[in-house]
Amino acid sequence: MSYAAELGSPVRDPAAVAGSQRRGILRETLIVLGVSLGASAIWSILQIIEKLTRNVPLRAQTTTMNSSVTPDRPWLDLAYQLVGIGLALVPVVLAIYLLGRVLRPAEGVRPTAFLGLDRTRPGKDLLAGLGLAAVIGIPGLGLYLLARQLGINTNVAAANLTAVWWSGPVLALAAIQNAVLEEVVMVGYLFTRWRQIGWSWPAVLVGSAVIRGSYHLYQGFGGFVGNLAMGLILGLFFLRRRRVMPLVVCHSVLDIVAFVGYTVLRSRGISL
Repeated sequence: MSYAAELGSPVRDPAAVAGSQRRGILRETLIVLGVSLGASAIWSILQIIEKLTRNVPLRAQTTTMNSSVTPDRPWLDLAYQLVGIGLALVPVVLAIYLLGRVLRPAEGVRPTAFLGLDRTRPGKDLLAGLGLAAVIGIPGLGLYLLARQLGINTNVAAANLTAVWWSGPVLALAAIQNAVLEEVVMVGYLFTRWRQIGWSWPAVLVGSAVIRGSYHLYQGFGGFVGNLAMGLILGLFFLRRRRVMPLVVCHSVLDIVAFVGYTVLRSRGISL
């Protein structure tokens, strides 16, 4: 069965591209990663090296996420947060645009439909996403707590916005932005393009999962292992269903629970 048939799309078999085309596609994927999550992986590796070379043990350090930029000026801070969320989605637009160029020979095939990033199956996508979130989220919390006990992970302060009325909605938007960026680029786009240049499915699956784990290394080794496992699970699901939308739902739910849940627990003086 051709790759095109596997994906249920009438596009030509991507595995049949010439050598020069394969090199061009590989360069393209490196560029997309270079302006998005690949760059985050490099920074994350540097951050974990910096943390490991401190005089303070890893378990005694705190990794701060979703922080205010101008806490004394809430409306300017809101502008910073929204602009940051919007700009972080530019690589998603780029990835979809590039896939659209591949799909042009197949008239009527839109890249969002090709990836399963549409609203044709809202109920099924929602249920599948919630199921994946349960499968990943509960063991993931256990892994985080275990990694903290073993001293191989930092304490992750998941949300640190000032106490303003818009903090909850902004945290939810940040969670959705993370989900869309990671699942479209790391799964929908990379799986399509790497398979197109002839990589085997195991190589595509593991390669994507390792990069996903790498850009979470700033949290510690627990963050790396947990997100690598998440990448494998979501990647396998995509191979079976060929839909990115359930992955976006799953990832959004996990991050919303983490960000908003952390805020609620912190307001009550509870820490994990």
